[in-house]
Amino acid sequence: MIHISESAAKQIQHLQKESSDPASFLRVKVVAGGCSGMSYKLDFDTAMGEKDRSFEENGTKVVVDTKSLLYIAGMTLNFDGGLNGRGFVFSNPNAAKTCGCGSSFGV
Repeated sequence: MIHISESAAKQIQHLQKESSDPASFLRVKVVAGGCSGMSYKLDFDTAMGEKDRSFEENGTKVVVDTKSLLYIAGMTLNFDGGLNGRGFVFSNPNAAKTCGCGSSFGV
């Protein structure tokens, strides 16, 4: 399962209204790269794959492919929008190491 904080859900919904199809959902994916070995990728999508898993929390639907889910199961997606805010923040219990920017991790 992927958890979506209330602040992240509000930001995702705001971005959906501004720039994408209203029927879209947030796709979270893990890709190779970044200074720690793997990076998070967020995109809006409208097509579910056969092996995708979907989660809904705080009125926001998130879809993850099964391969990525192995690395991010139990993760919480938050949004920090304060004066020194970093944007989307990933709290991944599976990450053994992370980089300074918080968007790259290793297991």
